[in-house]
Amino acid sequence: MLPAALLTGLLTVGCGASGSAGANGTPSPPPSPSTTSPEELCTRIVAHWSRQVLDSTTYGDYQSMGLSNGQYEILRTVVDAARAAKKRQGADAADELIDREAAGGCADRYRSGGPTEGPWR
Repeated sequence: MLPAALLTGLLTVGCGASGSAGANGTPSPPPSPSTTSPEELCTRIVAHWSRQVLDSTTYGDYQSMGLSNGQYEILRTVVDAARAAKKRQGADAADELIDREAAGGCADRYRSGGPTEGPWR
């Protein structure tokens, strides 16, 4: 068993300030880790790759893009709509459509917490 003085010293060291102190001199808690929701990550990556392939005649390999099969389907839908919008209304309209459609497709996909049909969905 540890002597009380040693135990108290260990607890004090373990609870000591490791960073800056707050306004009242007490240690500030460490910052919370930042996380990106699957829906937001999907939206970002689908929008990015949609812009990359908008003017291309092919889509490329979904695995090399870091997309799942389901995300790739969203990308193909988004790009098809963006190509039509670009022809009718111009590049700015296509760019806005990409953001809107990627967000909508990803929101639908992750509405119930994410795909459950395996790693390729």
